[in-house]
Amino acid sequence: MHQTFIDLLEGNADHADEFQSRFDDVQDGQQPDVVTVCCSDSRVLQDAMWGNETTGHIFTCGNIGNRVVQRTDSGEAVSGDVLYPIAHTGTDTAVVVGHTGCGAVTATYDDLTDGLSEPAGIEHCIGLLKPRLESGVEALPEGVDRTGAINRLVEYNVDRQVEFLRESDDVPEEVTVVGVVYDFQDVYSERRGEVQVINVDGETDVESLREAHPEIEDRIRRLWEY
Repeated sequence: MHQTFIDLLEGNADHADEFQSRFDDVQDGQQPDVVTVCCSDSRVLQDAMWGNETTGHIFTCGNIGNRVVQRTDSGEAVSGDVLYPIAHTGTDTAVVVGHTGCGAVTATYDDLTDGLSEPAGIEHCIGLLKPRLESGVEALPEGVDRTGAINRLVEYNVDRQVEFLRESDDVPEEVTVVGVVYDFQDVYSERRGEVQVINVDGETDVESLREAHPEIEDRIRRLWEY
């Protein structure tokens, strides 16, 4: 057996020792307070980023590009893994978590600007991002470098995913949808791993957001107000 997996099992043994009693209230069901959809990136620690050690609190989804959209026979729909807790467990807050230097956004940008060849599964994922990022690529400021373009498009992608949730008939109006960016590249500040709020229920204007949510005004930042 590969040592990497043996190390994982040893870590899991420590986890099981620590969590013995933490499943007592959730063994027979769940009512998570929030559903998060994060990018499947090894640098994005999906529960640890919130300091979460509470079972049943966060319903975590992950995929490349933090997408909330899937294709069905009847057209595009809210991804089932995101919709499930909202539709069946009463979760009333959804958080779309992008991150600086996102590889899926980078690949989509490259495909839109130069063309790209990827295996079919990755191509499918990029295909779900392309129609949402195309207008963002066209609107990028003149003279912005590649890194700056990617990180602006990270915000743009989060905005489009929030928009899709907000516009879906399957997501009740009372569900709060928040868009954030997880920064580990010193883009927004020098606090690596800090989450920056960029969108709340479709509002993206920084000053408006800070006025509406003064309790978190120091965590509301954007690179790009297009």
